[in-house]
Amino acid sequence: MTVDQLITTAVSDFEKAITHLKEEFSRLQVGRANPALIENIPVLMYGVSQPLKALASITTPDPRTLVIQPWDKGALAPIEKGIVGVGLGLNPVNDGVIVRISIPSLTEERRAELCKHVRKLSEEAKIAVRNFRQDAINKFKQMKADSEITEDDLHGGEKKLQTKVDDANSKIDVSAKAKEQDVMTV
Repeated sequence: MTVDQLITTAVSDFEKAITHLKEEFSRLQVGRANPALIENIPVLMYGVSQPLKALASITTPDPRTLVIQPWDKGALAPIEKGIVGVGLGLNPVNDGVIVRISIPSLTEERRAELCKHVRKLSEEAKIAVRNFRQDAINKFKQMKADSEITEDDLHGGEKKLQTKVDDANSKIDVSAKAKEQDVMTV
C-alpha cells in the first residue's frame, strides 16, 4: 500500500465520521417534525425488535406533527409502546388507525441543552477523525521502519494527511454551527 492509498483510505474514514455526525444531528428534536427523529426507534413486533420504519410509513402533515400509519393495525400498540419507551419525551396518540405525535416547541433551557449536545457530538466526530489520522500515521511509520518509504515520503504523507484532517474538521465545524443555529431558531 502506498502513502497516497493510505491517505485516500483515511479520507474515506473521515467522510464516514462526518456522515455519521449528520445522521446524529438529524435525530435531534429541534421543535419541528422530522421522520428521522423516530424512524429508527426499536419496536417489538412478532417477537422481534424492528425499526419503526420497517413497520409503518411516517409522514409530516404539518411542521409540528408526525403521523405513523402502520401496515398492520396490530402494530399500533407496540409502536406506541416503543415511542414512549425510548424516552424522547414524545406523547403518541393512537386513534385506532394511525398514531399521531405532536412535537412540542422547545424551551430556551432545552435549546441550550441541545446546543451542548451538538457540540459534544461534533467533538466526538473530531476525535474519530484524529483516531483515523493516528492510525494512518502509525502505518506510515511502520512502512518507514520496513524501508518501504523514505523519510521524505513519511513527512510529505503526514503533511498531506494533516491537510485532509483540517478539511474534515472544518466540515464538522460548519455542520455543527449550522445545527446550533437551527436549534436556536424559534
